[in-house]
Amino acid sequence: MVSSSVLGFPRIGANREVKKAVEAYWGGKISAEDLLKVAADVKKSSWTNLKARGVDLIPSGEFSLYDHVLDHSAAFNAIPKRYQGLGLSPLDVFFAMGRGRQAGNVDVPACEMKKWFDSNYHFVVPELSEETDFKLLYNKALAEYNEAKEAGVITRPVVLGPISYLILAKAGKEAPATFQPISLLPKILPVYKQLLSELKAAGVQSVQIDEPILVLDKGAELDKQYASAYGELVGVAPKIILTTYFNRLDSNINFIAKLPVAGLHIDLVRAPQQLGEVIAAIKSTPIILSLGVVSGRNIWKADFAVAIKHAQTAIAALGADRVIVATSSSLLHTPVTLASEKKLTEQQRDWFSFALEKASEVATIAAVLSGSQDPAVSAALEANKVSIAKRRQFESTSDDAVRKRVAAITPDMYHRKSPFATRKDVQAKHLNLPKFPTTTIGSFPQTKEIRTARAKLGKGEISEAEYDEFIAKEIEMVVKFQEKVGLDLLVHGEPERNDMVQYFGEQLNGFVFTQNAWVQSYGSRYVRPPIIVSDVSRPKPMTVKWSSYAQSVSTKPMKGMLSGPVTILNWSFPRDDVPRKLQSQQLALALRDEVIDLEKAGISAIQVDEPAIREGLPLRRSDWDEYLEWAVDTFKLSTAGVSDATQTHSHFCYSDFGDIFPSIQRLDADVISIEFSKSDMKLLHTFKQYGYSNQIGPGVYDIHSPRVPSEEEIKERLKTTLAIIPDHLMFINPDCGLKTRGWKETEASLANLVAAARWARANI
Repeated sequence: MVSSSVLGFPRIGANREVKKAVEAYWGGKISAEDLLKVAADVKKSSWTNLKARGVDLIPSGEFSLYDHVLDHSAAFNAIPKRYQGLGLSPLDVFFAMGRGRQAGNVDVPACEMKKWFDSNYHFVVPELSEETDFKLLYNKALAEYNEAKEAGVITRPVVLGPISYLILAKAGKEAPATFQPISLLPKILPVYKQLLSELKAAGVQSVQIDEPILVLDKGAELDKQYASAYGELVGVAPKIILTTYFNRLDSNINFIAKLPVAGLHIDLVRAPQQLGEVIAAIKSTPIILSLGVVSGRNIWKADFAVAIKHAQTAIAALGADRVIVATSSSLLHTPVTLASEKKLTEQQRDWFSFALEKASEVATIAAVLSGSQDPAVSAALEANKVSIAKRRQFESTSDDAVRKRVAAITPDMYHRKSPFATRKDVQAKHLNLPKFPTTTIGSFPQTKEIRTARAKLGKGEISEAEYDEFIAKEIEMVVKFQEKVGLDLLVHGEPERNDMVQYFGEQLNGFVFTQNAWVQSYGSRYVRPPIIVSDVSRPKPMTVKWSSYAQSVSTKPMKGMLSGPVTILNWSFPRDDVPRKLQSQQLALALRDEVIDLEKAGISAIQVDEPAIREGLPLRRSDWDEYLEWAVDTFKLSTAGVSDATQTHSHFCYSDFGDIFPSIQRLDADVISIEFSKSDMKLLHTFKQYGYSNQIGPGVYDIHSPRVPSEEEIKERLKTTLAIIPDHLMFINPDCGLKTRGWKETEASLANLVAAARWARANI
């Protein structure tokens, strides 16, 4: 009999209960007990819903109030010294690590965040050193297993594996320069053994241990560590299901097949080509093979015929008792349920499958493979066949005008009229900015009043004219504040925008939108990704109206603000029937028209943000060149249509850019702004290695924390930065947009930023 499995489930709640409770706790409106009650209710709902959908192997232990990697660090006592001895509760220490804390006598910044592999989810990077004293402060996996058991659901606990955890970590500031976190493997294994032995003693039959590092090239260097670690763990643990996702194992399967694990999970949605090689490697072993045949990353219905064919191949080689059908990865990256969507058309609803629906899919596929005679299973199989056929028919149509325009792209459309050195001189005269010009990344605080006005417009409680009047007042207020505080290159603040991707998708042909399809990005920050369903084009200007208005109320130069083609693609649910390159080219042409229209409207600086360009990089280096070629080209296609006098900007955040820095240079943006503050400014070493000829704004403070940086703190960052970056190329700005911050901390932080810039002009 073939079993079904879900690797993880969204932790946000069907109605974003967790977000609301977490933010209420931060605001002092509810107690820790109230918060934990909400969390318990959401977990129970998830477990019971998965059980009701017929899933055999239900996950537990992967829930988090902020981030599962941060949970792991807190549980294992991997808590940097700056968070210790502050008189905080364990829960408040946990949140301080995630978002910083500035209250009473406590003033600590947050830990660094990075993207979780090639997803838009951010994890909190563990900080380790030889002084890290690993010990099991609490067994979260066991607690949630027991919690589910009390609710009548037997689960399979999920634990982040020791080697992936250490590889994802970074050296703490106190660690020597040569320190590598993986060297702590002998110190951390006893804690894992304690955790796993406690699970086994509680009657846990199997445990899912996530080792996603195995799909990276660096996994090949860790064969000895895997052999020693799992050789130790298997003796005390329940049956271990070694779990990988997001890519293929390649040659790593050769040493994985020799590990004493009970099972192995592979992702056949992202890497179906690996099935034959994996089967061949494990066929002579007792290893069970878990097949990720239902996407944990996208929202399209699974094609049962394709999934069943993959599973039948495995069954023919291994036997049904050695095959599990599963989601490709955790469903963390998908919305909770399609049932919350009331405005999709019948046709659109028939295309999609969210987390709960995906659980039903794996259960149905497993039932079919197990020979179920249940009429409901047969009906679901037939319904899927009809759905997929209808969708393929829709996908076969295309917009001829869009396709012809893509085909007509010429090489000269990727290049500005003059090289940067020439453009820089022209722009200096045109913009007349001072030395060390100050600016922000784009958005200003999205207040309750803004969200209320947007909601009223959506409900028809106010007219379009009334909403526009409200937005105009908000923009004027933001512009006047920037003038008052002394910023040099202004922005309009984006009060009209719900999200930096959704806002554009709503104005482009080819997108579908949801009401409640929220997905966690980091902490309590959730996004509602648009869905690309057909060819993309721009029916009319999208941002010119409000950027032009903002420029009309100030004599200082104004930046137009756009999201780039690669970011819109990566932060949407993309089509799976055409290449990503084609989708990005279509987006780039739409944005090119917008950039040109902004210039015509008198906007002399235009920022096209690409924070997701590194995120979209394939996980295997052998796949990089093709992606980077079209990703960089589509950015250039979107920005290269303007005159030398127009200054193009782009923004990047929370990614490792060192390994693709030559591609960042090839973007040829006049100014790039990059996250520096939270990553200990380590990107400075990249600039020192490669140099950078264009202008750059290294973020001088972290906006993902409510903490206000002091003027002295910003001055010190500037001094450090200017040791590497020439002063004539330097902009001064925050790390990212200010949408999630409050006005009080925004005003104080920007005042300190401007004061530090004035100090730099006078002293450097």
